[in-house]
Amino acid sequence: MNIYYKKYIPYLFLLPAFVILTVFFFIPFFQTILLSFQDFSNDIYNPVFAGIKNYSALFHSKEFYGAMFNTFMFLVMVVPFLAVFPLIVAIFINRKIRGIGIYKVIIYLPVVVSIVVVAIAFKWMYAQEGILNYFIELFGFNPIGWLTDTKFALFSVALVTIYKGIGYYMMIYLSALIGVPKDLYEAAQTDGAGEIQKHLTVTVPHLMPVIALVVTISSVSALKVFAEIYVMTKGGPLNSTKTMVYYIYERAFENLDLSFASAASVVLLLVILVFSVINITCFENERYKP
Repeated sequence: MNIYYKKYIPYLFLLPAFVILTVFFFIPFFQTILLSFQDFSNDIYNPVFAGIKNYSALFHSKEFYGAMFNTFMFLVMVVPFLAVFPLIVAIFINRKIRGIGIYKVIIYLPVVVSIVVVAIAFKWMYAQEGILNYFIELFGFNPIGWLTDTKFALFSVALVTIYKGIGYYMMIYLSALIGVPKDLYEAAQTDGAGEIQKHLTVTVPHLMPVIALVVTISSVSALKVFAEIYVMTKGGPLNSTKTMVYYIYERAFENLDLSFASAASVVLLLVILVFSVINITCFENERYKP
């Protein structure tokens, strides 16, 4: 083959991914931005240019701020746990113990199960006469409205996301733990470091880029949570679990307010982008501190 054509071979391998990204990401992305500056209220087939009208209405909407608040509360509930607990599980699983493969399968199993199935199963457990309230009543306490009480609903949905994500992030940490030099653990043990100190001084610094990745991925997933909300609460009770993506879905497909929903989507995209950059920057700065 002519050497002139060889330099184009890598681009041929990248072409399918580029086509898929163009069709399913870039085109819808720019269409959404375009829709956010249009008005469909008079004629859904012939929209008119509305300028920043949709964004102005969005930032004057109490429902928008409520959905944004619920989204950030969901993030605060989910991300710290998913960043720390799977690492602890991975450290224990990384040891040489009998039946380690079985433990890995059990912990990873929720990842391969559909989120809809998991959400339905938890919805049954959270029911007024479900298994959780059954055990609560056995100990003489009043049943809890896991999905019907505004104090518990968002937390109950967050537990489903945590349960679903533990195995996934555990596997990410496990793959990274293999690359941590064993002689560093031996050196720390020689210096008198205990089990917890060894992981704080050796494991955590070496896994800081991976922790940054996990925090970023889990943050983006928390900001985009939808399936759990749709299946379990549909934004209720009293909008206490209405997050940004469900709010966008509701405005777009139930109220048919496409331009307003598009404006909300653009704002959410910017929030996710800023949040991801802050996460990565903070962890990278911490990584390179002397």
